[in-house]
Amino acid sequence: MTDPFENRPENSVAVVIVAAGRGERAGQGDGPKQYRKVGGKAVIWHTLKAFLDHPGIGPVAVAIHADDGDLFRTAAAEFAPRVKTVVGGATRQESTRLALRALELDKPAAVLIHDGVRPFVAADVIDRTIAGIDATHGSLPSLPVSDTLKKETVGQIVGETIPRAGLHAAQTPQGFPFGPILAAHQRAFEAGRNDFTDDSAIAEWAGVPVRLVLGSPDNVKLTWAKDIAMADQRLSGQTMSFPDVRTGNGYDVHSFEEGDHVWLCGVKIPHTKKLNGHSDADVGLHALTDALLATCGAGDIGTHFPPSDPQWKGAASRIFVEHAASVVRSRGGRIANADITLISEAPRVGPHRAAMTAALSDMLRISPERISIKATTNEKLGFVGREEGIAAIATASVVYPGELPE
Repeated sequence: MTDPFENRPENSVAVVIVAAGRGERAGQGDGPKQYRKVGGKAVIWHTLKAFLDHPGIGPVAVAIHADDGDLFRTAAAEFAPRVKTVVGGATRQESTRLALRALELDKPAAVLIHDGVRPFVAADVIDRTIAGIDATHGSLPSLPVSDTLKKETVGQIVGETIPRAGLHAAQTPQGFPFGPILAAHQRAFEAGRNDFTDDSAIAEWAGVPVRLVLGSPDNVKLTWAKDIAMADQRLSGQTMSFPDVRTGNGYDVHSFEEGDHVWLCGVKIPHTKKLNGHSDADVGLHALTDALLATCGAGDIGTHFPPSDPQWKGAASRIFVEHAASVVRSRGGRIANADITLISEAPRVGPHRAAMTAALSDMLRISPERISIKATTNEKLGFVGREEGIAAIATASVVYPGELPE
């Protein structure tokens, strides 16, 4: 008897694409998921194209639902000369058996069986799957399981942890010598077995060994509505997103009065004067508080800490900054950076910059490299130049959940 895998003809590998499901988990608003548009074409179009563009592929049979004839003809019109269709059965297993029988007259040496809603199957995965098939062995693309697996018991309680060593997540196409896999499907049908979850399980049951070959993380099955939306974005080239990054500015100024120190950015600095204010008059922190609140339209420092309220008399301004940061976080924001410029003739800021940065890092709960504190003079001009007070400008950038609205 001649081995069909010796000197195999170029197009001796047939393909079965199973596309008869209803796809309830993806919702039915736009019809079965295999006919949803991704990248301007139906999902099944992309799946068919992946195989029909491959030089090693011969006849293709697609199992479709009895109600989907028009949908399929519209979606796959350009592939009509190379594709035969068969009405699928009540289960994936039965649909596959019927499609295999439709290929019998083509007498392929091997067959690949693929989910119609895996449109990202790449040529190298097809190559590896074909290479793994011989007269007695099937071939299964898979990926090693990376997640820790838990077995559930009654009441959704974890019963045990399943060792993941040697475990693989199965993908399609699954490849087999044609005769043995058709016989296995027919035998399962005659035995009333319709509980197999994939074709390699039927092969195992029938005694056909199946080799593992490397799959691909990109070879995903579109199951949920969000999967289809992501596939559409990928195939449409819509990789650009518009994250909701917001920038807030704050400005504050305080005059000098008699004293022996100033508070700047959370650090007490000896000086010949002090800043006049209801709280500790930390001009840098006041400006930063306004900048943070501005990123989510939450008013300003006076809205949250009115100077008419005696409880804030002499209060440490870090309270204001920590409150503003909590407001930002309560709305889902993440503080990306804070930038403060102090405008003053004196005192000098440089010797205290590291301490200021550390204080702000603690208040904002962000790393020091996301904080910038700068100082400049006013070149002896205006009230700052006359050393009558200190001004501060602050900018905060915050990233909020979601995307920037159109």
